[in-house]
Amino acid sequence: MQSYRFKQFGNPDGLELHQEDMPVPQAREVLVRVRATSLNYRDLAIMNGQYTLPSEPGYIPLSDAAGEVVQVGERVERFKVGDRVVNTFMPRWFGGTFQAQARDELYGSDRDGWLTEYKVVSEESLVSLPDYLSFEQGATLPCAAVTAWAALNGDRPIKAGETVLTLGSGGVSLFAIQLAKAMGARVIATTSSEAKAERLKALGADEVINYVQHPEWSKEVQRLTSGQGVNRVVEVGGPGTLNQSIRSIGIGGELALIGFVAQDGLAIDFFSLFKSAARFRVISVGSREDFEQMNRALVQHKIIPVIDSVFSFADAKRAWQHFDSRLHVGKVVISDSVILP
Repeated sequence: MQSYRFKQFGNPDGLELHQEDMPVPQAREVLVRVRATSLNYRDLAIMNGQYTLPSEPGYIPLSDAAGEVVQVGERVERFKVGDRVVNTFMPRWFGGTFQAQARDELYGSDRDGWLTEYKVVSEESLVSLPDYLSFEQGATLPCAAVTAWAALNGDRPIKAGETVLTLGSGGVSLFAIQLAKAMGARVIATTSSEAKAERLKALGADEVINYVQHPEWSKEVQRLTSGQGVNRVVEVGGPGTLNQSIRSIGIGGELALIGFVAQDGLAIDFFSLFKSAARFRVISVGSREDFEQMNRALVQHKIIPVIDSVFSFADAKRAWQHFDSRLHVGKVVISDSVILP
C-alpha cells in the first residue's frame, strides 16, 4: 500500500509518497480502506512548526478520514466488513469530560494519520458514516464539524431564538452556521468580502459583517443585536480576534475558544472581559459520544458539508498547496475516487 509522510516540515514539498506493508488487524481492531481524507488548519500549523503541541516529522499526516471496513480482527463487535465508517479525532475519548491524556495520541503529530490507502485502528475509534453522505463529505466531519457541534452544545446548548456569532469562512465556522440554524438560532457571521458574504448567507447566516470595512466589527454586532450582544461566539481567531469577540458577547454569554487562525493581536482588554460576565470554554474538538449525537442531527436535517475542492490521492501535494494558499471556502478533500486527467 502507499502512504504519505512528511520527511521534513516547512512546506508541502516535504510530503513524500512511500510504499509500505499492508497492516493486519488484531483483536478488537479493523482494517479500513481509506476512501477520502480532508485537511484542517491544524495540519498547516504542524507543517509550519506553529502547532500548540509537540510534533515531529515522519508521521503520516491528517486527522480526518472516511472509508470502509475491509477486514476485522477477533472479537470485533461494532462493525463488519463493508461498513462505511469515519474516524474520531481523538481515538480514546469516548465520552464524558475531556481528559488531558486524550491528547497523547493525536493523528499526524503523535501517531500516524490518515493520508494512506489502508489503516488499522481500534473499532472503538470509529463511528458510522451517515448513509446520505459520500466518503468525501464524511471525511470533513471528525475535526471541524464535531468542533462546531461541541461549541454550540456542552453544558449550555444553544436554544432556538438565541444569537450565535461565527468568524470567517473556515471549516468550523461553516459547520457552526449550518448547525446553529438547524437548532433555531439567529446567526451573525464575519468575513472579508462580498463574495464570501453571499456564500455565508446561502448557508443560513442572517447577517454578515465585512471585517475589512468594519475593523471594529463588535460595534456592528452590538448594533445588529440592539446593544444586547450575542449569546455564543464560535471563536476561531484567537489572539487577533478575541478582544472584538469579548466586546460582542452579551452579559452572561459564552465564548467557545477554538483556534488561533488570527495570531496577531493586542493584549486582552481586562475591563471588557470583566464587564461581559461571560463564560469562556475551551473546545478540544469532541468525544465519540459528541460525534454520534452530531450525526443524528446531521441525518435529521440532512446537512451537507461545504467542500471547496477534491484532489486525487496521487495529487495530494497539490491539495496541500491549494489549502496553504488560503483561497478556499469550505473543506479541501483528498479522495481515492478522483481520476487525474
